[in-house]
Parts: sequence; structure tokens; C-alpha cells
Amino acid sequence: MNICMLTWEYPPRIVGGIARHCFGLTRALARRGHSVHVVTLDFPGAPQHEESEGVKIYRAPVELGHPNFIVWVLIFNHFLEKRVAMLSRDFKFDIIHTHDWLVAPVGIASKHYLNAPLVSTVHSIEAGRARGIHSPDSRLIDGIEWWMTYESKRIIAVSNSAKREIEEHFRLPWHKIDVIPNAVDASKYNISVDRESVKRRFGIAPHEKLVLFIGRLAPQKGVEYLIRAAPQIIRVNPDARIVIVGDGWLKDHLWNLAVQTGCQHKITFLGFLPDNDLVELTLSSDVLVVPSVYEPFGIVALEGMAAGVPVVASNTGGLSEIIEHDRTGFLVYAENPNSISWGVNRILSDPGYASWLVQNAKRKIYEMYSWDAVADRTIEVYRRALEE
Repeated sequence: MNICMLTWEYPPRIVGGIARHCFGLTRALARRGHSVHVVTLDFPGAPQHEESEGVKIYRAPVELGHPNFIVWVLIFNHFLEKRVAMLSRDFKFDIIHTHDWLVAPVGIASKHYLNAPLVSTVHSIEAGRARGIHSPDSRLIDGIEWWMTYESKRIIAVSNSAKREIEEHFRLPWHKIDVIPNAVDASKYNISVDRESVKRRFGIAPHEKLVLFIGRLAPQKGVEYLIRAAPQIIRVNPDARIVIVGDGWLKDHLWNLAVQTGCQHKITFLGFLPDNDLVELTLSSDVLVVPSVYEPFGIVALEGMAAGVPVVASNTGGLSEIIEHDRTGFLVYAENPNSISWGVNRILSDPGYASWLVQNAKRKIYEMYSWDAVADRTIEVYRRALEE
């Protein structure tokens, strides 16, 4: 099967979870003998065309820029469309697969131009991310998302809660939506690290207990509630150090909030980290916190579980489907610093309990969340799209 995968982010361009999702999925599809062609944006220093582990990657130069994000998205879709059209001279694509609204226009145009069925994975929707449709930009994004779901032969949701959200918001027939969870490459965590050395590299004392957050600094990720929980965490565990990895437009606000708590000396902002550093830092952590307000899936929770780090996560969306409370992780109330601090302190104060959670979580990862299993289910969706 010739598959054209469309995504605005793909390594080394990593903004959120879509890049890692597409990276894992495309390689698993290629291992099954399918011809996988990824069309994505260019990135400084990355080749415009390369083949990696059987996956053909085409990075389209975007020749025009614009300070407005939505205008820029519509511009880069034009250049992605050109790249797909040029590839179609040499390949007959059987399936067009898009990821979220940012590449919906090129996916829809390619569907009609190539006369191939469109499959779309919806990782999240604007109504959830923005907690309602409150602005002209949100209304436009919401409209593009509806258009994508209308034009798609099949929709893939990353969790059952995401399926319900998509079905209700866009008034879709339930049988048009398939649920396929994210996955994680657990093998990348099968390395030995010197925890003390890693901590020193990032300015953390060897004796400090590392409380880690990884994600975009955006409202839906709930970082502010972890920061508000800092005084209670540090009161019970004075050796705790809260480390925030990621970037985003909320960074200055979050730093000011850290200062307001009086715990800024115990909160470290590291910004964006490359994958190698991120893996080593995760393996050196004592607890991973996923305090999301809105999270259709939560791939970072899977990564923590695979790394053998106990996870404290909001009891919301896909996180509540990934984590079995008090067995494979610890679920807390969203937007509740008291609940977050309670979960973190429970794990930091009881190493035996933390170790038990880790053992259960690792077993679940290997049984349910491999990319090979996700690829098999995705291929079945492709086949259904071709038959309908």
C-alpha cells in the first residue's frame, strides 16, 4: 500500500506529540512492508528528502512567511500541496492520512486531486484546547476541523473520550470513528544513566528529588497548577526540585507565578530539550507530573511509564484511560494544586509504593501500547476506507 502521511511536525521539528506519533507510526507501517511517504515542513539543517528506516520523508520549503499563525498555516499548506502533486507523478497513493487541522487543507485538496480516500487522525479539537469557541481564530479552526471530518472517509480518535468529544461536537456518525491509542517506543529507555551526573548537568543537586513536567507551556497543559502545588510539595519533601521542560507563550506568566509562590529557587525552567537529553532526564526523575486540564490522550504519560518513572496525572480525558489509579499510576483532580501535591507527596514519601506502580505500568506498556499494534490497527482502518 502506498501511504501519503501529512503532518506539520516531524522530527527534527518537534512541537508536541504529533511529531513523535507520526515518527513511531510511519516506521511501524514501513516494517510491515508498506511504502510510506511523509510530507512535512522544512526545518533548518534537515534534508529536503531522505529515507530513514524505510520511511521516505519529503520536507517542503515554505517560501513565504507571516506573523499571524493561521495565515502562516494556510500558506504552508499551499507548499505542501505542491509537494504532494509533484510526488504523484512518480507514485500512485492509495491513502492520504492527515494529522489535525493544520494539514487539513492539503489533505482535502490531495484527496480530490489524487482520487484517494482521506483518513484523518484527530489528536485534539479546538473546542477542547480553547475550552470553548470564543474568538474568530477559534471559530475558523473549528470550521476547518469540521471540514476535515466531513471530507474524511474514516476518522481516528486517540481515546474513547476523544471519540465521544469528536462525535458530539461535529455531529458525526459513531461508526465513522475508530479508536486507536498512541504508543511509545519503550526500547529507547533501555539505557543506563548516571542519575547524579545527569542532574548536575541541568543544575540539580544529586540529593534532590526530581519532579518532572514535560510539555508545551500552554493553558491546556495545566502547568500553573503544578507550580501552585510547589509550596505543599516542598513543605512535605524539602529536597524536591520541580523541573519544567518545554516552551510556549505562557513561560513568562509561569515564571512570575513561581516567584509569587516564593518557591522559585525550587522550580527550574529548562525550555525545549533534544530527545537524548529528555530521555536521560526522564530516567533520572523521581516522579512525572501530567497536570493537564484538557488531554485527549497524553503520550507523555506513556513515556514516563515506559521509562519506569511513577506518573501523577489529571483524571481527565485519555489520561484516565491510560492510567489505572493506584495501580499503574496516580490520578488527581484537574486544576487542583492540593490534589496534585497530595499525589506527588504520596509517591516521593513511599519508595516501595512508587516501585510497585512502576512495575505494573511497565507491564501494561509492553502489553497494550506498542507501535506495531497501533500500525496493525491503522492498516485495518485504511482497508475499511478503501472498501467503503
